[in-house]
Amino acid sequence: MHETITLATDTRETLVDITAQVKAAVERSGVRNGIVSIYAQGATAAIMVQENWDESVQTDVINLLRKLIPRGVWLHDAQDGNGDAHLKAGLVGPSETIPLIDGQLGLSTWQNIFFCEFDGPRADRRVVCTVMAES
Repeated sequence: MHETITLATDTRETLVDITAQVKAAVERSGVRNGIVSIYAQGATAAIMVQENWDESVQTDVINLLRKLIPRGVWLHDAQDGNGDAHLKAGLVGPSETIPLIDGQLGLSTWQNIFFCEFDGPRADRRVVCTVMAES
């Protein structure tokens, strides 16, 4: 089963918690045991599993990536000024795969699923969830 989550972002770089939307898609699928693949469509976005306890970790992720990959120094910036966003998205990666165990996401207590925006704000971002059952 495939389902697309749509969302909008309001800043250039942010991590958006999409755990509830992924969980709802899994519930609608009826799959009890298997996997869910979460894939960010777009070359300047990514998916990350990260701590959910407080927002400091998400802020730290953004701050680290800003230090590692600064704006305005990449060849691609000559085209549309977002060379850093492409590199950040490539480094984090476009997808994650989560096990489904008895109808639940196989995340730990402190893990959530985040959509990583590196070139916002954007009115129409899409995340494809593919739910697959054990055979």
